[in-house]
Amino acid sequence: MLKIAVLVSGGGTNLQAIIDGIEKKTITNAKIEVVISNNKNAYALERARQNQIPAECISPKDFETRELFNETLLSTIEAYQADLIVLAGFLVVLPQKMVETYVNRIINVHPSLIPAFCGKGYYGLKVHEEALARGVKVSGATVHFVDAGTDTGPIILQKAVEVKEQDTPEILQKRVMEEAEWVIMPKAIDLIANQKIQVTDGKVVTK
Repeated sequence: MLKIAVLVSGGGTNLQAIIDGIEKKTITNAKIEVVISNNKNAYALERARQNQIPAECISPKDFETRELFNETLLSTIEAYQADLIVLAGFLVVLPQKMVETYVNRIINVHPSLIPAFCGKGYYGLKVHEEALARGVKVSGATVHFVDAGTDTGPIILQKAVEVKEQDTPEILQKRVMEEAEWVIMPKAIDLIANQKIQVTDGKVVTK
């Protein structure tokens, strides 16, 4: 059974997609052990409690130094014996030690088709604003492993979403979430939980 820690800063819609996937058995051999947020007001924590999942708030604001925050975040994840860390809209830079400790065991969902509209500064609505400004006809989402870079880890899954002429950044964001993020994040977790992928030469290969 794959033990998952979900890290999230906001509403937790991707968290809900994972919870639903486990309930509907589109995700198998996996269980969410803990939901951690840096924001005590994040609705994601309430989603966790409603589903009897341990919920913890660990915020950099509550620690004297960033090192203490990093240590607490890492020790909390270790205490829950997490096999996989899922970043579902977590707006905090991960400690380097965590990335090094959990190589190919941290995944993130990004709201574009990487390598387009990704990297430093590209998160939330900014991604969709830039996509529309560039006039792309297709956008989408990417689930990838996390490495030391920003959105540079091995790509697990991608799904394209049509961009429509009347789209606003908010409308496109909603469509990308509904048609791509909420589909490929649970699917990626199921692949990992059932040992159906491996990373070879920096690329994800399906077994």
